[in-house]
Amino acid sequence: MFSKSKGGNISPQPLPRGRHRLSREVVRASQRERVVHAMLALVGEQGYAATTVPSVAMAARVARNTFYEFFPDKESCFVAACAEAAADVIATMETFGIEDDWVVGVRRGMHTWMQWWQERPGFARAYLVELPLVGERALRQRESAYARFEELFVRLGARIRREHPDMPALPAFVPRVLVHALLELVAAEVRAGRTAQLTEIEDTAMFITTKLLANDDVAQATLAATRKAATEK
Repeated sequence: MFSKSKGGNISPQPLPRGRHRLSREVVRASQRERVVHAMLALVGEQGYAATTVPSVAMAARVARNTFYEFFPDKESCFVAACAEAAADVIATMETFGIEDDWVVGVRRGMHTWMQWWQERPGFARAYLVELPLVGERALRQRESAYARFEELFVRLGARIRREHPDMPALPAFVPRVLVHALLELVAAEVRAGRTAQLTEIEDTAMFITTKLLANDDVAQATLAATRKAATEK
């Protein structure tokens, strides 16, 4: 759904003008998609406070009344847009657990995850920088998305211990700490205007992830392997 575009500003194509044979359901789905994308794009460009319902409707090429048919207010639209973006980015991380080698899976998943944000700078700023400032409802949405990230790391931690039964049990707080650490790592780069270089911090993210989910030995070995691969390119 959240495909990339130049500048991270995504404008799904409007429906054909005039008479067409598209069903009402298709028309409504297209309109809602454009509204959601326009909301994230504008917030990413100019911030939440400066974004208005009329500007979103104009960018989405729908009437203002159409906007209100989908959402009662700007905040509801933004929260829904962030929820859908979060679901999309979480899907990029599924490779964390499906590779034969879990370290390889984490590396590929991390690269895909970093690349997702890097290719969508508008979305990155809207979700990682603006969302926490919007209000209680937005924070609840973020916590819901974080919980899904945490579940992924819980499953990955359990897999690691099935493969390495001598490893101590994973402390219950680790998945939550890991999620907050990784997202803040990315958010700090976005706030600093370095979204285009996000894949350059993959090694740091990998070290944090392997250290917290496994142990220092695994983290150090992973970092050494990464550096060796880089020098052999």
